[in-house]
Amino acid sequence: MVLSTDLDAESRRRQRWLSLLAKSPCARLEALWAEIQSELPPASSLRRPEIGLVMVQGRISGTGAAFCTGEMTATRAAVRLDSGEVGIGYVGGRNARHAEIVATVDALGQRAEWRGLLERRIVAPLAEEAEARRQLAAQRTNATKVDFFTVAREAGA
Repeated sequence: MVLSTDLDAESRRRQRWLSLLAKSPCARLEALWAEIQSELPPASSLRRPEIGLVMVQGRISGTGAAFCTGEMTATRAAVRLDSGEVGIGYVGGRNARHAEIVATVDALGQRAEWRGLLERRIVAPLAEEAEARRQLAAQRTNATKVDFFTVAREAGA
């Protein structure tokens, strides 16, 4: 029996992985992928990579009404392992190889025996690098921060 909390945790893990993989630099993902290439089970392309446009939405202050900010190029792919698991990959831009790797990692991540290896060898290094990039951007932003204050003046002074 599968509990809904198990499904929720699995769904959150999968979302985290897909987000991290899609946002990672393709060259770095390919380098990590090449390290485990010889260990991979057979997989076939269910949907060859397709390039298209997606509408990007935004919200004022992150909470206001949604509005369309424009379109961006995206690539999607789907793969099926010989054992039946299907993985999907969506990435920003036009890199078909990136989308295929994301889809294959997604499919493998659905198999319990692959999760630990993928987490250690691909996801964890990418997560650490993403956090380092985020911290560097935050440091650069803080370096340009200006504190404004209002000086109250007396009338007639």
